Amino acid sequence: MKHRKGLRRVTFSQERFEILIKKQKNGEASFSDLVELDEIVNRVPDIRHIILEEIEGTDTPPDESGQQDTIIAKENKPQGLLEKIKSFFNQLFFLADSPVISV
Repeated sequence: MKHRKGLRRVTFSQERFEILIKKQKNGEASFSDLVELDEIVNRVPDIRHIILEEIEGTDTPPDESGQQDTIIAKENKPQGLLEKIKSFFNQLFFLADSPVISV
């Protein structure tokens, strides 16, 4: 007796998603392919759930990366009076350009 593969039900969106992911991994995806891939991920909850699970499994915890950023920021503090003044004005203008969020 021959062993047959079981039938696998695949929707059009799932099949198209697999094709677009293969294109992306091979570096052959065009901009329109990537836009279509983004639309499929946003539109189909099952695919979005799979993507989110993969992201959670591969990323580093945010606590570790946050600690590294603060260490780097502490190492780059200005040393002289002139650098402190420049830093103050840069922060002042940076905050003036950012939008104010009120809750």
